[in-house]
Amino acid sequence: MSEKAKPEVAKHFTSSILLWMRKDQPRQTGMDYWKGPHSGIITNTPGLSEYRQIHLAEANPGRWPAHPSLETLIPEDRKIDGIAEVTFENALSPLTGREQTALAFADEVNVFRRTLLYAGPPSSSRWYDVAPGSHPGSRAVLYLRRGKDTGTVAFHKFVKKTLVPALVETGVLTELRTQVFLPWSQKLWDTPNVAHDNPEDQHLHASVILGFVDDEAREKFFAGGRAANLSELIAPFTSAVHAYDVETTLRYVKGGEILAAPES
Repeated sequence: MSEKAKPEVAKHFTSSILLWMRKDQPRQTGMDYWKGPHSGIITNTPGLSEYRQIHLAEANPGRWPAHPSLETLIPEDRKIDGIAEVTFENALSPLTGREQTALAFADEVNVFRRTLLYAGPPSSSRWYDVAPGSHPGSRAVLYLRRGKDTGTVAFHKFVKKTLVPALVETGVLTELRTQVFLPWSQKLWDTPNVAHDNPEDQHLHASVILGFVDDEAREKFFAGGRAANLSELIAPFTSAVHAYDVETTLRYVKGGEILAAPES
């Protein structure tokens, strides 16, 4: 990618909580509770720069094209229902919100059966301004698992130096956000009465949020050859690519301000 083609990038401190809805009630009941009562708890947490809920489509077998060395089918019991994307004002912000976080801990059992928190170091979440002034009409989320012979440093370099430029050069994105994760630890988010099982061979190491003009553009990216063409770049560093269609994205906090109504 040429210097001229490089988009502006903003670096942030972001964590992502992967969420699975309880199975003893309709999935939509849980999704609605998350949008409503549970969102109010998180929204009022001090120290947030942004809070988004990413609601994933119920039918999500794995949108990434099949590849002989990549796991692209999402195992049914590991298929995520939603993602709480929390961006902090600074590295100390999580400490200022401990009381509100305790309320979130207690409320999780009302809606979720499993929650897993993935976080990266401060400034490791990157938002690329790939289409200034544009708003995504459709989104997808990629979760990547690094290859067994790829170290952390090499994998993070691959995301930043290889994958991001290749995605930008497709010319079809209206949003691009990446996160690289620290090693997962249950101690970071050990909420009561909710499962946190996460076998080592299921750990994830990075996420990529892709925005498109509309669903047709998203479909063309995955089915029209662009994603398949990227597989040869991805395969040497990655063992799994789980690609999810996003049903809706709701932003409750923006620039440190609580919004009167969530933005899409």
